[in-house]
Amino acid sequence: MTTNAITIVGGVYRENCLWPEWKNHLYGSGGRAAVAIVEHVQQITLRTYACEEHEETFDKTASFFKFKLLPTPVPTAIAFDYVHCMSTPVIRPALSAIPAEAPIEVQDEAVLRFGMLEGSAKVDATWCVYDPQSAFGPEPFWENGSKAQHLAIVGNRSEIVAMAGESDPSKAAAKLIGLGAEVVVVKSGPVGAYVYTAAGNPQLIPAYRSDRVWTIGSGDVFAAVFAARWAVHRESPFEAAELASRAVSQYAEMMVLPSAKVSELREMRRVPASTVTGKVYLASPFFNLGQRWLVDEARRYLTELGLSVFSPVHDVGPGPAEVVGPADLAALDSCDRVFAILDGLDAGTIFEAGYARAKHLPVYALAQSVSEEDLKMVVGSDCKVFNDFVTALHHTAWKT
Repeated sequence: MTTNAITIVGGVYRENCLWPEWKNHLYGSGGRAAVAIVEHVQQITLRTYACEEHEETFDKTASFFKFKLLPTPVPTAIAFDYVHCMSTPVIRPALSAIPAEAPIEVQDEAVLRFGMLEGSAKVDATWCVYDPQSAFGPEPFWENGSKAQHLAIVGNRSEIVAMAGESDPSKAAAKLIGLGAEVVVVKSGPVGAYVYTAAGNPQLIPAYRSDRVWTIGSGDVFAAVFAARWAVHRESPFEAAELASRAVSQYAEMMVLPSAKVSELREMRRVPASTVTGKVYLASPFFNLGQRWLVDEARRYLTELGLSVFSPVHDVGPGPAEVVGPADLAALDSCDRVFAILDGLDAGTIFEAGYARAKHLPVYALAQSVSEEDLKMVVGSDCKVFNDFVTALHHTAWKT
């Protein structure tokens, strides 16, 4: 019989995002996880490092959502600043300036352990879910003396392969299971998550589409709901991962917590969000630093989402009209969709979008500062128009 209680040990940090605006929110992995599962677990205890300012502020959150906050005092307030929600954050202060603290020791029947910037958590648990939260130097669960009778490791591909020292995620998962993990969940972006156990072949749990896509903290929500369902309620790892994926879809769309109750998650109608492979034409002006930065960001993240990208500035470059024009049109003919950045109403970008629609190619347009009147033909020709960069990228990959 389970106790319907869990201890979460993880960071509580300030978070800011430029677009969409997300200003001065105090969450971090630990804080977000605790809020996420208040509808799933009756007794939640959050162990974290916290400076005086963060403790005073987050104690109000804990009181409102009725979970227990047990902070370990530290001198440093840490913040994450994002340009957009898929960008690499700037961490303040710099990692080298964050003092290393003694580990937080946690003993409970069910524990969710996150990696933290200030230190580590030494866990003694019956059931434990571990999310290392570090793409560059993830700490193996057992390295600091942590132990658990039932252990699930949840991480993205880079974290899992780094912890295991294997380049192939399947071999990495098998190695971690051989070392003592009962379950390994490899989060794989838009593909979903692969759940590995010692029993047999992995099972793919799909990611789900959402009208809006907000990714800051989505991994925290996944780990939290997975821990609530697997470590507390003892559901199968596959059912736990399925519910966690549904909770992430809800969070990505609404940007709010807590996650819905389990009955509501099960009843949600969601469409799997796998990338439709193909080649996308990246139409955009690139004549100043801001424009070129945005083109480079779009190219990078469309590629990360699984698409082949043709970018005129990267793949053709500058040149006379009689060279550039035919080369770009030939590339448009070879692509199966267009991602168009319409801000600035660049004549070449507008022409490329119109050419694509004349050939019945889907066009996904980012327009953050374009008037409704200037968008009339774009909307009227059934281009999909978005004012959020990351949402536009995902819908392009999904080819909705």
